[in-house]
Amino acid sequence: MSRTIIVSNRLPTKVQRTASGLSFTPSEGGLATGLGSIYKSDDNVWVGWPGLSIEGEDEQQHVVEQLHADSMRPVFLTDAEIKGFYEGFSNETLWPTFHYFSQYAVYDLTQWETYRAVNEKFCHAVLELAGPDDTIWVHDYQLLLLPQMLRKARPESSIGFFLHIPFPSYELLRVIPWSKELLEGMLGADLIGFHTFGYMRHFLSAVSHLLGATSQNGIVELGNRSVVVDSFPMGIDYEKYATTAASEEAAGHIRQYREALQEVRVILSIDRLDYTKGIAERLKAYDLLLQRHPEWRGKVTLLMVVVPSRDQVAQYQSLKEEIDELVGRINAAYSSITWTPIQYFYRSYPLEELSALYRLADVALVTPMRDGMNLVAKEFVASKEGQQGVLILSERAGAARELSDALIINPTDTIQLAEAMHEALTMPEEEQVQRMESMQALVRQYNVHHWVELFINRLFYSKNKQLTLATAAFSAQDQQQMRAEYAQATNRLLLLDYDGTLAAFTRDPQRAKPDADLLDLLRQLSADERNRVVVISGRDRATLQQWLGDLSIDFIAEHGVWLKAKEGDWTLFQPLRSDWKREIRPILELSVGRTTGAFIEEKDFSLVWHYRRVDPELGATRARELVNHLNFLASNTDLQVLEGNKVIEIKNAGINKGAAATRWLSTYEPDFILAIGDDRTDEDTFGAMPPEAYTVKVGSTWRSLARFHIDTHEDARRLLRSLL
Repeated sequence: MSRTIIVSNRLPTKVQRTASGLSFTPSEGGLATGLGSIYKSDDNVWVGWPGLSIEGEDEQQHVVEQLHADSMRPVFLTDAEIKGFYEGFSNETLWPTFHYFSQYAVYDLTQWETYRAVNEKFCHAVLELAGPDDTIWVHDYQLLLLPQMLRKARPESSIGFFLHIPFPSYELLRVIPWSKELLEGMLGADLIGFHTFGYMRHFLSAVSHLLGATSQNGIVELGNRSVVVDSFPMGIDYEKYATTAASEEAAGHIRQYREALQEVRVILSIDRLDYTKGIAERLKAYDLLLQRHPEWRGKVTLLMVVVPSRDQVAQYQSLKEEIDELVGRINAAYSSITWTPIQYFYRSYPLEELSALYRLADVALVTPMRDGMNLVAKEFVASKEGQQGVLILSERAGAARELSDALIINPTDTIQLAEAMHEALTMPEEEQVQRMESMQALVRQYNVHHWVELFINRLFYSKNKQLTLATAAFSAQDQQQMRAEYAQATNRLLLLDYDGTLAAFTRDPQRAKPDADLLDLLRQLSADERNRVVVISGRDRATLQQWLGDLSIDFIAEHGVWLKAKEGDWTLFQPLRSDWKREIRPILELSVGRTTGAFIEEKDFSLVWHYRRVDPELGATRARELVNHLNFLASNTDLQVLEGNKVIEIKNAGINKGAAATRWLSTYEPDFILAIGDDRTDEDTFGAMPPEAYTVKVGSTWRSLARFHIDTHEDARRLLRSLL
């Protein structure tokens, strides 16, 4: 029976060393809550680090036994590994870079090697548990290399990966010396998930620029396999927060808080100590609120909770000092005997007290400089039983893509943030309720359980789709069956691509002229009156006419633009325009000027940029730049960009090999069909064929609509000769 293996840096149980030994405490995190229904059932298991260094064998065995009862498998790390992998590369390189604080990033080779070694340690731990049919779900930035390591060991496994922090722009990511390895590591998964479409777009751009891999509709093509990339905004356990906030224990805390605060309005700020959270900017904006709107002095308090985090690190120490100084200065400037502007608490709180604070607050400030999602915003919304209260939310938090009824602000614009606080404090109750009801409905519906179900279902779908599109090898038995059907048929249609299928690719496309063997093969096939032989190519009609015009065959040229039956003349598939070339050609010429070996081919109704003679790495880079530029220009127009084997073509949309091939199907109504092609443009042909047709992909075995695959153009010729 297949099972699900969840892998993350930390386990959902915290193991701590106390005076009486080791203690095991369940985590309150959203991930642990959401995945609880998975890892605790059906023999599933969660793999991760228990949270501290445990090197003695007896103690390790004790931890293994304790965690095994809760469906967990620990990965033990040494102090050196924790320092280099977790405190080092994960939090000194990846965390600042992915959050756009690259000035804090450290690029240390030893830390990188430790990061890679720990990912390998996680890989070994998973492989000891995982069977070939198991689903593996890897989480977050500490394990970016793990999916590819697992893929190499288990090529057929179903692997998902989710990143819980932002993904940066390509220009920022490329600063990391090992950025390519990190991307390749993530691409070992079948499905890669992000919180927002923006992070997903950044990832696809990085894959395109740094690896030269093509993508379409969120699917990255890797040659031998494909990877689906999508956004899955993470939710919270809505009922847990709503129920806790409505509990008598929370109500008791609220009475205590209110007795201390009296009638003062409350602005709430809850964050972990981190430079990404915008805490100092928040304090400056609050100071500005009291300056610009002195009527709030004595009537509002900023209740600020900062949860300690890595305060031994220099940047965090500096931030703590800045926060302490700002709080002290503001309180000193505005305090009175009966009123303190800021109630500042540097510690963590249990859920019941946090829920009480959420319910108590009139306004919540969630204003990070950059955040993957920020679940505090959703926790605040879920806790507002009376539906009064206002959420002020940073536009740079992933949650802003969903919670549009919050007051969305730029966290670096202190004036805007100060005025947003004033607007929130003066907002009519009716508007507060209307906004909160809308956000609560969204947070309730798209909770953490929905997020888990959505990701797992998408992973299953992606894997099944991948297997569906994986072609089978054209076995001797299949070929024998094809020949038998061919022999019995009286009206046969043979649709044959040219470059890469009938002839090998050459550095100079004009040197791919048909040799004597190919001409003889086509002549013999077309001599049989039961055969309709169609060369269906992206080449221009003049070249096809010159090379093959003496044969009694049909042509589909320029990917379906020009058509010619053997007994007729060349005709257009439909009326087309070519005036767009005046705007596009200069862009292609500029790219040629920057890329030694590239050249432009002009057809009647398309332009083609060739880069087969270009240095492979340079060609891949320039091609990605050009494709991105052309796709931007082609959006909302009747143009489309096609990527072939070392070529990029821009042409009129709506015309392709499949549409043209359909005319031959309807005109001649064949009782036997064989279609052979090698690249993406031939997928349109395969897709247009009836299910009983023999469709054959030359080369790559993955993500093709073809039923079968063969390896080379020589195999294609041998296959055709076997029909004679």
